[in-house]
Amino acid sequence: MGMPRVNLRERLIDPNSPDRRPRRAAYALPTLFTAGNLFLGFLAIVKSIEGALWAHAGHLGTNPHWELAAKVIGVAVFFDGLDGRIARLTNTTSEFGKELDSLADVISFGIAPAVLAFVYGFQFLDPATPPEARKYVLQAGYFLLFMFVCCGSMRLARFNITSNPVPRNPGRPDRKYFVGLPIPAAAGMVAAVVYAADSAPLTLWPLSAAWAALLGLLSFLMVSTWRYRSFKDINLLSPRSPRSVVLLGMLFYLIWHFSQPVLLAMATAYVGSGILVRIGGLFRHAIRQAPAAEPTGGGGEGHA
Repeated sequence: MGMPRVNLRERLIDPNSPDRRPRRAAYALPTLFTAGNLFLGFLAIVKSIEGALWAHAGHLGTNPHWELAAKVIGVAVFFDGLDGRIARLTNTTSEFGKELDSLADVISFGIAPAVLAFVYGFQFLDPATPPEARKYVLQAGYFLLFMFVCCGSMRLARFNITSNPVPRNPGRPDRKYFVGLPIPAAAGMVAAVVYAADSAPLTLWPLSAAWAALLGLLSFLMVSTWRYRSFKDINLLSPRSPRSVVLLGMLFYLIWHFSQPVLLAMATAYVGSGILVRIGGLFRHAIRQAPAAEPTGGGGEGHA
């Protein structure tokens, strides 16, 4: 007979604990991923500043420092998705871990992408740009980047104090959703655009204005109550069908060989999913609320 299967939670239980609490060392596992997330955010800020100095020296083409900053923000998004799952998987969730994760998220997905977005999109406008256009674009950049950090922080605070949040347009009961765009997804969108654009700074003011509009949209989506899939209902340890394994392998292949367009498409698809779902909900609501057409009568005015 084979050995009985013991899941991960059972392996981490302290045998000397009367209430079957996990071992103390088990609590360090999700914290390590949170610390890695925080380090990557710090590294992204440093590389953004180094990239600005590199560009000021006259290198206005592809910026290797900004490329690395965008990549590490993307890796931080991956780490952020793991620490919570590992904490739930090992039954080591705690208030300390939740607060530490939120503080790390403010750095990695709030301040770090905001610094990268500013030096990439606003700092190196063409000297021939009309002074008025330069002035208004820079003012919009400062304001919208502050709003990005502010709205992201509010999104994290709302997430921490809300239990079982219900979005404005509830979805299927067997799926789990975020209320509003998660801040890691907003940061991932910023990083994906910079990475897909070869990390070369924007110099034309219309492009900088479009960049400011995107940052404003991301800020609004983070504090909205629109529905976004959380994918927390997907069990990573459950058996996978051959089709899902093949699709996952294809995705890894595409990311490895065509990372710039694929990552941009993935970020755009997720950010746009909430917008499309909300628009679809508004259309369905309008159709339900539309009054039924009144039946027409058969007689004219002189009908007795």
